[in-house]
Amino acid sequence: MEALINEWLWQEKYWLPPGVRWQDIEIKEGDGRIPLPRDLIYTLPLAFTFIALRYVFERLIAFPFSKYLGVKDQIRVRAASIPKLEIFYKQNSRQPSQSDVVNLGKQCGLSQRKIQTWFRHRRNQDRPSNTKKFCEASWRFVFYLVAFTAGLGSLINSPWLWDHRECWRGYPKQPVAEAHYWYYVLEMGFYLSLLMCVSVDVKRKDFKEQVIHHIATLFLIGFSYCANYVRVGTLVMLVHDSSDFLLESAKMFHYAGWTRTCDSLFVVFALLFLVTRLVVFPGRVVYTTLVVSTEFFQPFFGYYFFNALLLVLQALHIFWAYLILRMVYKFVFLGKVERDERSDEESEVDDEEEEHEEDGEECSWQQRKGTINSKLASLANNCVLNNLTNQRNMNSRLPKAR
Repeated sequence: MEALINEWLWQEKYWLPPGVRWQDIEIKEGDGRIPLPRDLIYTLPLAFTFIALRYVFERLIAFPFSKYLGVKDQIRVRAASIPKLEIFYKQNSRQPSQSDVVNLGKQCGLSQRKIQTWFRHRRNQDRPSNTKKFCEASWRFVFYLVAFTAGLGSLINSPWLWDHRECWRGYPKQPVAEAHYWYYVLEMGFYLSLLMCVSVDVKRKDFKEQVIHHIATLFLIGFSYCANYVRVGTLVMLVHDSSDFLLESAKMFHYAGWTRTCDSLFVVFALLFLVTRLVVFPGRVVYTTLVVSTEFFQPFFGYYFFNALLLVLQALHIFWAYLILRMVYKFVFLGKVERDERSDEESEVDDEEEEHEEDGEECSWQQRKGTINSKLASLANNCVLNNLTNQRNMNSRLPKAR
């Protein structure tokens, strides 16, 4: 099995430039770490470690901190206990079709309106609370802040941080410093933990884009380490971490209701995101991998694969930049950031729809009540007028009778 993997997966034409063999990139002991694929095996137990640390952090630190900042959860009406509806909700669909509503109404002996109301209340119970969203944002904030600080500290004296040509000078025989190795392993372990928890985290509008981003990032980190694209890989991670912690901090204050602080952090994040993701990333990182690298070696499979992953990330940057610019537009012309354009998929939109539905029900009831009252008044007036008319007719006939 190992021989088969070495024969097909680790072929030199996939990982190394033409004319370079695995023996050519061996580094003498003491000159630095040799990037080997087996080094990344530690990312899997590290991902589980991150999940355990997150569990402890959210309950012992993030949750009390959310109460200190004044995070409040919306009080929602709980759905009545109806076993048949509960089974359908869990096994079939959270949003039944009209035919399903009719069939469930016949089975439970309830009207269609009560069935729809039950499902709306039941969906509300499963929507994440502000406290849950605050805890998730605070965990990501802590990691991104620590990762950016540690990454910047490990790269501040590296020549390729200032001169992008140094990313390729001497490639592929480039030793990897111990700090850069652990920077790689920690980043990959964290994104692996995010991908493993994506099904239980708050589901947002850009859920699919987030999954694509995590998968592309994992492939990017793993492949760049195995192909010894470590220097440019550290730049990619540093650019991404530079603005992510600002976004998470803005979310934290948004859930806490600190509007001014949230708006200020969002403006700083928007400016930094647009500069780093739409200017620095394509202008420096993507340019050096697409153009500058060809001055040092001939393109090969790894060259095309690595650049394809970078272009996938750039496409996601453009998508998120569009959402951010929409929020900036609302901030400039409406005076505030109304809500996160990447907010969870149902918690805010459906709550507003439910409020509109309840308001509509109240208004329709008021209208029906007013119509009934007007008809009753009209009927009463008619009865009074008829009585008066009959009385006058009787009085006019009395003298003749006499």
